[in-house]
Amino acid sequence: MSNFDGKWGVGYERGVGRSTAVEVDQGLRAYMLGVYNYMTIGLAITGATALGVYMMAVTRAGGAMALTPFGQAIFTSPLRWVIMLSPLAFIFMLGARMGGMSVASARNTFFAFAAVMGLSMSSILLVFTGVSVARVFFITAAAFGGLSLYGYMTKRDLSAFGSFLVMGVWGLVIAGLVNLFLQSTGLQFALSILSVLIFSGLTAWDTQMIKDMYFETDGYEVAQKKSIFGALSLYLDFINMFQSLLFLFGDRDN
Repeated sequence: MSNFDGKWGVGYERGVGRSTAVEVDQGLRAYMLGVYNYMTIGLAITGATALGVYMMAVTRAGGAMALTPFGQAIFTSPLRWVIMLSPLAFIFMLGARMGGMSVASARNTFFAFAAVMGLSMSSILLVFTGVSVARVFFITAAAFGGLSLYGYMTKRDLSAFGSFLVMGVWGLVIAGLVNLFLQSTGLQFALSILSVLIFSGLTAWDTQMIKDMYFETDGYEVAQKKSIFGALSLYLDFINMFQSLLFLFGDRDN
């Protein structure tokens, strides 16, 4: 009897082990795919909003570009400060309230944030050529993909870099707010280089952190909110890399 139990018991345990490993692997892929899908939708909303606002804000009469009344209101009036700073306010709100939101509220707030970011970023289409914006977008996408894949695949623990990178982000935010008033091209150039380096590191670190969160025991709703919060983190990494690379390599529209 003991031989029977031993023979079939070992085989059963191994089968369960293999099955569990496959289920975890499939679940992790589905979870990460959900994160990237949310992020992609957010980027699409941002791009569509930025383009739509630009088209309403600009008119070309006789080949010369001019602002419509709507464009003057959002680009040259004091309202532009509200538009520029509103994404930052959204981030603070999401960070403070995400845990208490339902999945639907968290998702809708993220998409609303993406639209506000698109409104804020619409001004770049006044400064840079459409061709260079598209070129830098694809460069950013390629770099982001490689860095995120590294964060997903590496066995190295990247958590040691996390606090250093977050401190760097706060430094960028403070210096960027100061430069809104200084309008220093040299400082902006230096901040853009630092931003590319910092958000490149954050892309890998955030991806690893999002992956690790999957293995925590959570209910369905908590897991879904983690997916949305992870998408927000990667979305911000992408947007900041894109803006910095555009400043460094974009062609200005004369």
